[in-house]
Amino acid sequence: MLVVQKYGGTSVGSTERIRLVAQRIQNTIARGHQCVVVVSAMGHSTDALVDLAKEIADVPDAREMDSLLATGEQVSASLLAMRLVHMGTPAQSLTGWQAGIATEDVHGNARVTSIETARLRQLIDSGITPIVTGFQGIANGNITTLGRGGSDTSAVALAAALHADICEIYTDVDGVYTTDPRVVQAARKLTEVSYDEMLELANLGAQVLHPRAVENAKHFAVPLVVRSSFSDEEGTSVVAITEQTLEGRQVVTGIAFERQVARIAVIGVPLQQHGLATIFSELASHGVNVDVIVQSVVDAAAVDVSFTVHEPDLTKAVGIVESLQESLHFTRVERQSDLAKVSIVGAGMISNPGVAARMFVTLRDANIAVHMVSTSEIKVSCVVPADDVERAVKALHVTFVEADAEASLSEAGSAVK
Repeated sequence: MLVVQKYGGTSVGSTERIRLVAQRIQNTIARGHQCVVVVSAMGHSTDALVDLAKEIADVPDAREMDSLLATGEQVSASLLAMRLVHMGTPAQSLTGWQAGIATEDVHGNARVTSIETARLRQLIDSGITPIVTGFQGIANGNITTLGRGGSDTSAVALAAALHADICEIYTDVDGVYTTDPRVVQAARKLTEVSYDEMLELANLGAQVLHPRAVENAKHFAVPLVVRSSFSDEEGTSVVAITEQTLEGRQVVTGIAFERQVARIAVIGVPLQQHGLATIFSELASHGVNVDVIVQSVVDAAAVDVSFTVHEPDLTKAVGIVESLQESLHFTRVERQSDLAKVSIVGAGMISNPGVAARMFVTLRDANIAVHMVSTSEIKVSCVVPADDVERAVKALHVTFVEADAEASLSEAGSAVK
């Protein structure tokens, strides 16, 4: 069996932890498996490199920034390969470009375009374990990086290109939980979660897996497992859900939340100006990511539109929108900060009506105001005051996870009788 294992920054954060990772890899090989390993930079070393760059230049050159940041993963890959060789397990460290990972010609947030696997195959067939630097590739002879969570994406992309039997993501948690256990003590680890559910959870604030990695895993049908590098506990499998396996699933699988949300409202946007297209195109061209969007009709000639952005982008986004007021002739721009977003996610919501109503009742009973709402087939998101987000998560967890789990156990008990 060919296994791709990815180890995050905390897993390789010290030489002692690198020794433990090397032992885990050696154990995997001893069970008769072939391994390809992807590593992140050690601990917070990427942050340290960013700080160094900022001491040199207020706005570091993008190409040189990628060249600098790529060195972090090279350190951990080389140290891990050294340890494995010392233990008698042949291994060789490879940078992203040495491993054949080609990307878009974009610095800071490139996407993988192709992987030439000949060198990796040669090493694997020779009994040598490749230790690949995550988060990076090459485009037109230049080093590129894949953005936040890029090592997850590297691992999934390599697993897809090599037709690996499984891709194991090792991190500092032992799986995917119904919500953040630091906020809700009753949060429980999930045995499995669907690609779609995991993608929604990742996009909505859960930080166990990067959304792009999940997206690629779904597209290429790469079996994923999230496990802890600090224990031998079974992790959470990310799988495809069929109509058959959907039956009997709990309605809500998990609850995600995101802090630092801000709301912008543009009042009185004339319809004949195609103002919405102009506003959102301009925001996108300046790299401002827009999330929840709500439009309301004022009259036959104008609409109001509200949308959320990441709070650090608020001032920039408001400035962009205000610069369009003279040409679009809207009435005014309003802003609101100190917000958060809480979301319920579950494939079981597709066949269970009334889920949104239960969410709104739960928040009402907790005296938590809802400022905006966004829905899809398998999620409902509410924008709430930032100070209330943890209370919201706890209340929703009781309603949808703890209460539903108790109901399921009660039904199972009745069936046995």
